[in-house]
Amino acid sequence: MNTKCLYIILLVLGISLKLSAQEQLITPSEAVSMALDNNYGIKVASNSVKIAENNADILNSGYLPTLDGRAGANYNVNNREVEFASGPPQTFNGVESSSYNASVNLNYTIFDGLGRSYNYRQLKEQYELSEIEARETIENTIIQLFSVYYNVAQLTENTDAIQQTLDISKDRLIRANYQFEYGQSTKLAVLNAEVDINNDSISLINAKQQLKNFKRDLNFVTGNVLPEDFNVKTEITFILGLDKQSLYEKTLANNVSLLQMEKNIIIGEYDIKFGKSAYLPTVGLSGNYGWNKNNNGPGSFAVGSVSTGFSAGLNLSWNLFDGGTTITRVKNAKINLENQKLLKEQLVIDITRNFNNAWDDYQNKLDIYRIQEDNIITAQNNFDRTKEKFGIGQVNSIEFRQAQLNLLNAELSRNQAKYTAKLAELQMLQISGELLNISFD
Repeated sequence: MNTKCLYIILLVLGISLKLSAQEQLITPSEAVSMALDNNYGIKVASNSVKIAENNADILNSGYLPTLDGRAGANYNVNNREVEFASGPPQTFNGVESSSYNASVNLNYTIFDGLGRSYNYRQLKEQYELSEIEARETIENTIIQLFSVYYNVAQLTENTDAIQQTLDISKDRLIRANYQFEYGQSTKLAVLNAEVDINNDSISLINAKQQLKNFKRDLNFVTGNVLPEDFNVKTEITFILGLDKQSLYEKTLANNVSLLQMEKNIIIGEYDIKFGKSAYLPTVGLSGNYGWNKNNNGPGSFAVGSVSTGFSAGLNLSWNLFDGGTTITRVKNAKINLENQKLLKEQLVIDITRNFNNAWDDYQNKLDIYRIQEDNIITAQNNFDRTKEKFGIGQVNSIEFRQAQLNLLNAELSRNQAKYTAKLAELQMLQISGELLNISFD
């Protein structure tokens, strides 16, 4: 094997090892999918929806009849003294008697003042309310997820920027040592370069530790399913062309807090109707099929008997006056409904304020991000020109360091502005009820 072939094999092997060592990229949509499947808060909310669904089932409505079986046995030992119409009385000691019974009983409420009808509808509304509450949990979890996700993305870019700054400081130290060896500068330039390297190294260590911590936070939010080594997407796409009036109309129609309040109002209306149903009578149907056997012993008119048969009945009950409990319950239900309507009016005002604040905050953060983008260009040009002058000795190390720090601070500020603007966009979409209707990539 010649040297050229060996070189090619080693090159391919090196590329393969490098690719295998790369961290897995977790996109925003993948992170959302993981959270929806594995986040514990979302799992609990999903189980609550299942409970509400079970409660709203026909099996919990009261519309179905009840059927039960009963059986029993009795055994007695008695002393008897029996007087006959003619003849002396007779005494029987230790008379044994027994009885056995078994029955199947059916009960069905034909009419209960429409109480179960209103209760069943109320359970249906509570089921839909639980779905809205689960949606609120999902939205809050997604906001929490992206708050951490963008922290990871920001720290990733910050770490890269600090690493570049450290690399520049190391090159500067090499140059300062050369200049000192050839008598072109003093030892002070070398010491300054070493101090800057130490400061940059400390900043890099802190940034890497923060990055590890935020990655652990992201793994927690997604349900602890992320790989040990992963990275996140740092490219951000903003939703352009949003119309404020259109979003506000969607807020009034789809905001999750408003939807919950509207469901509570409907439930309150059914609560009043359910309470009023106690004013009406209840009509029920009952049926029974039973078997009875008696062993009476000596001294009884009949030694034993067996009976089987079916019985049915129709019953009516009407609570004409219950001491005012029903009246009080209906009055309180009406007051609770009025409170719900007042809370909705207050909520509309509060959400309108929050929407306007979120819209302005988003627009301001977008403007700041655009300014920071322009500032990066200025800081980069300033650093490049300072670097050229530093290379020919027209700028000292302090001025060079200042230009270097200006560029670094501009990059860090740009990164922060980018991700805070995107998070403000998501929070605004959450208020308007559109968070779950967008693409996250």
